[in-house]
Amino acid sequence: MKIIHFSEKFRNNIIFCICLICIFLFLYTGYSKIEDHKRFFKGLTRVAIIGPYALFISWIVPLVEIVISVLLIIPKTSKWGLYGFIILMSMFTIYIVSMVLWATKLPCHCGGAIEKLSWTQHIWFNLAFIAIAIFALRLIKLNTSLKT
Repeated sequence: MKIIHFSEKFRNNIIFCICLICIFLFLYTGYSKIEDHKRFFKGLTRVAIIGPYALFISWIVPLVEIVISVLLIIPKTSKWGLYGFIILMSMFTIYIVSMVLWATKLPCHCGGAIEKLSWTQHIWFNLAFIAIAIFALRLIKLNTSLKT
C-alpha cells in the first residue's frame, strides 16, 4: 500500500485553512451570543441543570470562543487553540446529546444561522469540526516528527 506524502508547505496550508474555519465558526457564534446576549442568557435560564449559572455561562462561553480564536490566529499558539477548540466543541456536543436524551424542551442558543440546524444536524456538524481539528493536530504532529 502506497502512502501519499505531502510537502510541509502543503500540510501547513491545510493546517492554516482548518484554523481559519475554526476561527470563523467561533468568532461568528461568539459575536452572535454577545450581540444578542439577552436572548442567549434567557435561553440558558430555561435549561434546568445550567439555569442557575446562566449569567456566568452566557458571558464565559462567547469569551472563551473569542480567546480560542485568538490562539488559533497566532501561529505559535495555534496548536493550543486547536486543543481548546476540540475541548469546547466536545463539551457542546456532550451538552447537545444530553439535551436530546433527557430534555423535554430543546432550546437552541448557538447563535446565528447555526440555530437553524436540527439537533441531529448539530451533533454531526460538531463532530465534523472536531474531526477536522484533530486532523490539523495530526498534521502538526507529523510536521514536528519529520523535522526531528
